Amino acid sequence: MRLIPAIDIMQGQCVRLSKGDFSTKKVYNSNPLEVAKSFEENGIKNLHLVDLDGAKSKHIVNYKILESICTKTNLNVDFGGGLKSDNDLKTAFESGARQVSVGSVALRQPEIFEKWLQNYGSDKIILGADCKDRKVATLGWMETSEIDVISFIKNYEQKGISYVICTDINKDGMLEGTSNNLYKKIVDETTVKLIASGGVSNIDDLVKLKALGCEGVIIGKAIYEEKITLKQLQELC
Repeated sequence: MRLIPAIDIMQGQCVRLSKGDFSTKKVYNSNPLEVAKSFEENGIKNLHLVDLDGAKSKHIVNYKILESICTKTNLNVDFGGGLKSDNDLKTAFESGARQVSVGSVALRQPEIFEKWLQNYGSDKIILGADCKDRKVATLGWMETSEIDVISFIKNYEQKGISYVICTDINKDGMLEGTSNNLYKKIVDETTVKLIASGGVSNIDDLVKLKALGCEGVIIGKAIYEEKITLKQLQELC
């Protein structure tokens, strides 16, 4: 199982939110590149980079930070937040992203998402399947639909998607454990490579997610609040 630390960017700073609420912003570092380098120095190979300003603005904003991390580290970066147009995707890939994660467009403009999937391939496009009470949420989690998240994933599985990031918004940033029942259903009912996100609080959570069959896990606040140390992650790597 891949261990994927997260860096969320707002106004150029490394921040974390609780349940996706922008008013709960907590700044952990003013230099995202410094944080990325510390991950790499501890054996981490992957990074989940989120452009929160982009999610709010509905277009890519922090691509210069993406470019800086991709040129000054060897991390494999998946990038999300505000990817709404062909130009946004082009900018993200040209800035060094290995993969991009897309949620809002997949829900609201499926024909565009399917075109991106066809043009870039299933190794490059990750389906962002973020949910609240199992209903898909979009636009930086500011809006919730009536679409069931597992049905959403199954639909795109039939259209060729391989990677899925599923975040339970109620768990995100709360350090209260992960949505294992939901992830088990996804693993049991689909063949996608599931990347779990939201609620990781300790090493035991990682062990349980691996046992469930998750392909990867995104770890955010647990690192910044030192519930999981980089030394522990290094040992796991």
